[in-house]
Amino acid sequence: MKPIRFSTHARKKMASREIGQAEVERAIREPQSVARGNPPRKIFVRRYFDGVLRAEMLLRVVVEETERELGVVTLYKTSKLGKYLGE
Repeated sequence: MKPIRFSTHARKKMASREIGQAEVERAIREPQSVARGNPPRKIFVRRYFDGVLRAEMLLRVVVEETERELGVVTLYKTSKLGKYLGE
């Protein structure tokens, strides 16, 4: 798999939303689904347990893929699993 690069914006969002880099990388490497974003972006989606909120959440990572790398543009977590997973 290609190396993952985090934009400054993505790093700020990880810090403010208390999402660890390992969790983001896992969502990219082992997604439950991948949705199309605005080209050339893809949205990697993975369910995880948020230790801070003590709840099951959905992590959505917006990525721009190039020939050399996967660039993380932004990310967010949501409790609306049904909305994004069709549950």
